[in-house]
Amino acid sequence: MFNKKLITLRKSKKLTQEEMANKIGVHRGTYANYERGHRQPDYDTLKKIADFFEVTIDYLLDQESEPIIREEKTPYVALNDPDLQIAFRDAADFSEEARRQAIDFINYLKEKEKAKGRKSPNTEND
Repeated sequence: MFNKKLITLRKSKKLTQEEMANKIGVHRGTYANYERGHRQPDYDTLKKIADFFEVTIDYLLDQESEPIIREEKTPYVALNDPDLQIAFRDAADFSEEARRQAIDFINYLKEKEKAKGRKSPNTEND
């Protein structure tokens, strides 16, 4: 199961095995063996893979069919929005309360647009 998820995730990023191996710091042959199911990565490499694809290690190892977005990276559902990711990337000095208020306000605006029958730009699941 792990190897199939790995192949799917890599292809979703349109990467070759060589490119993926370089991103996680292993030889291409080692990475190819992960995808063939002949070898399993150590914990540190598994963490690099999960970090790169922004999924949990549990998703990689379990039989979950949908990626589980890591909570520590995206504590609020709204942070999955690409616009918010850009905005918050440079706002590291925001307090938790300020982040919550900003997210609540943005969600309010999105709901208001939904009620009018409009989709928010750059979001597919609104």
